[in-house]
Amino acid sequence: MFQVYSYYFSGYLTERHVNIYVGNLSPRTSEPQLREAFARFGAVGKISIHEQPADSATYRFCFVEMPGDNQASVAISALNGDKIDGCALTVKESGVTV
Repeated sequence: MFQVYSYYFSGYLTERHVNIYVGNLSPRTSEPQLREAFARFGAVGKISIHEQPADSATYRFCFVEMPGDNQASVAISALNGDKIDGCALTVKESGVTV
């Protein structure tokens, strides 16, 4: 998994984060809904929702930040294919920094 490291100003490692890609979001799906879904599996950091035009429809996706490999792996396995607002989510490891 792609991992992002957070540092205090002193330069000491404080926490490792895993970024998760979530695709096929409904236009109605909100950040609080996503936070609630992922929080069942551990702490949730930043969530960033994005829209990208795909032909005539808008494709929505997001990145979710979670600490640690274990929590992220469990969330990915449990939520991939799960439905929120009628849309089956695509949930997988991300190589993108959020």
